[in-house]
Amino acid sequence: MSREFIPHNAVQLTEATSVAMMQSLKRSGILTPLSSQPIETAFVPMAPASANASDVTVVQQRPIVLLHGFDSSLLEFRRLLPLLGAQQPAWAIDLLGFGFTDRQADLDFTPANIKTHLYYTWKTLIQQPMVLVGASMGGAAAIDFALTYPEAVEQLVLLDGAGFAKGPAISGVLSRFPTIGRFATNFLSRTDVRRQVSRKAYYDDATFVTADAELCAMLHLAMPGWSEALISFTCSGGYNFLSDRIAQVQQSTLVIWGRQDKILGTKDAARFERVLPQGQLIWIEDCGHVPHLEKAAATAAAIQEFVG
Repeated sequence: MSREFIPHNAVQLTEATSVAMMQSLKRSGILTPLSSQPIETAFVPMAPASANASDVTVVQQRPIVLLHGFDSSLLEFRRLLPLLGAQQPAWAIDLLGFGFTDRQADLDFTPANIKTHLYYTWKTLIQQPMVLVGASMGGAAAIDFALTYPEAVEQLVLLDGAGFAKGPAISGVLSRFPTIGRFATNFLSRTDVRRQVSRKAYYDDATFVTADAELCAMLHLAMPGWSEALISFTCSGGYNFLSDRIAQVQQSTLVIWGRQDKILGTKDAARFERVLPQGQLIWIEDCGHVPHLEKAAATAAAIQEFVG
């Protein structure tokens, strides 16, 4: 399996979990109705070290599948995935248009296409009901997927998930003035800008915003088509359509929320618990928008108790 798609500066990663995640990164061609060509899809699978093909206990366990947030990649699960994968099969997958998944030039990067691509990825790689975990925008993607393909999702977990929060209403402007989109992505690609966003995402930014963390947040920017895909997704309006449908989710859902989230705030946490028919809320103290990075052990424990 070729690994030529991995950006060359990945060799600068220093944190053990980051290095291990990148070494485990794979891509597989996923056939979908979206394209005549397979979509090279990035993922990292993990399972208990003692697991093998004849291990009935592991085979019977529900796989946990992790979906990252906006303009991010599966690297944001570098601290959580090993903890979950030590107990049962777990996967981190890069959504269509994001991370290290190939961005075919003839595709529109919309929530509908993201959902279709994820379904065929699930049919190809997972093939059994899963626990679907979504962080931030990945939470909205997880909800949308669960509503359309309930047979594929046994339980949901939202990590400071989007869904109620409205994205910026600039899709029409970008459609009429493409140069604005290019200016915006150029701005987002600046190291100082991404550093500011990272600092806002954490409660304890002095500890967690390291050179390694900054590199993890920027590696996928080197992938071909990053700017065009980000503009395409923004022009689609993102998941602004979802809030009125959240009450239709039937799966049991765990909402994990950082008490000091400065990205989405904290009001939506209680709103999810109130609106979801089978929702429960767990607060992570002294934690910002990314509990899977800032409080990985506590987040993993909460997920494992919920799943178990």
